[in-house]
Amino acid sequence: MTDESGIIIRNYDKSDWPAIERIHDSARKMELKNANLEAAFLPLRIAAERENLMDYDGIFVAEWNHIVAGFAACTDEELAWLYVDPAYMHRGIGRKLSQHALSVFPHIRCVEVLKGNIPAKKLYESLGFHFVKMEKGRMPGNEDFSVEVYLMQRKV
Repeated sequence: MTDESGIIIRNYDKSDWPAIERIHDSARKMELKNANLEAAFLPLRIAAERENLMDYDGIFVAEWNHIVAGFAACTDEELAWLYVDPAYMHRGIGRKLSQHALSVFPHIRCVEVLKGNIPAKKLYESLGFHFVKMEKGRMPGNEDFSVEVYLMQRKV
C-alpha cells in the first residue's frame, strides 16, 4: 500500500529482521522510559521469542524512502505491536501502519498501551479506540515486572 506521503506498507519479509530489531530496540527503550520501566527492556531477539512475534496473523513493515522505518503485528482482534524508528517519528508512519492493519483485519477491536505512552494513546484515540480501563498485570515476555496499561477498544 503506497500513498502520497511516500510511505509504503507491505508484509514483513525475513530480510527485514535487522531493521525491525533496530527499530524495536530503540523505540521500546523510549516507551519503557515513559513508564519508568527502563530496567524491563529486552532486545527484540529475546522479546520476539518469548512473545511469539512470528506467530501473529499479520506482520507489516513501513518503508520511508526505501528504509524500513516501522513495523506492526496483530491478530485478527488485537493490534499488539507497533513501533516506529525514533528518527522517523511524527511522519505518519505509525498511523499508516495502524490503518493498514485495521483494513486487513477489520475485526481488530483492542489495543493495550503502556501507562505513560501518551503519544500512542492519542494515536489510537484518533483511530476510533476509546479508553475502557486501566489494567495491572505482569509484563508479557518479562514477567518479573508489574505493568499498568490503558485498555482501549473500538466498535467493529
